[in-house]
Amino acid sequence: QVNVAEFGGGSVQAGGSLRLSCVVSEYGYSTSCMGWFRQAPGKEREGVAVIDSDDTSTYAYSVKGRFTISKDDAKNTLYLQMNSLKPEDTAMYYCAAALGRYCYVTYLTSLSAQKPPNDVDWGQGTQVTVSS
Repeated sequence: QVNVAEFGGGSVQAGGSLRLSCVVSEYGYSTSCMGWFRQAPGKEREGVAVIDSDDTSTYAYSVKGRFTISKDDAKNTLYLQMNSLKPEDTAMYYCAAALGRYCYVTYLTSLSAQKPPNDVDWGQGTQVTVSS
C-alpha cells in the first residue's frame, strides 16, 4: 500500500495561483508513475496531470499551459503548480502514485481518453475553490 497526503488547497479568485503538494510514503521504481486527479461535485474523477520516472508529463487539455506537474525525488514529494485558475477548476484534488503503465498509456492517448486506474490508494484530497 502506498500512502499519500495532499496539501495546499484553498480558495482563490479567478486568475490566481495555488501550489499543491503530495508526500508519498514509498518512493521508488514501483511508484514511478504519479499524478494528480480531481473530482468536482456530481462529476467523475478525472486525470489532471501525470509524470513518469523520466519526468515525461501529460496534461489534460483543460489545464495545459496553466498547470505544471513536478516532483522532488529527494523529498518524496509531488507538486502541482496551478496558475490562471478558473472557476471550472473547482474540485477536490487527489494525488496518486504507483500508477503502473498509466503514464505510458495516457502519453500515447490522452488523459481524457483514460479513466483513472481502479487499484489506486487515494489520499483524502485537498479542496480547491476558485471564485469568479
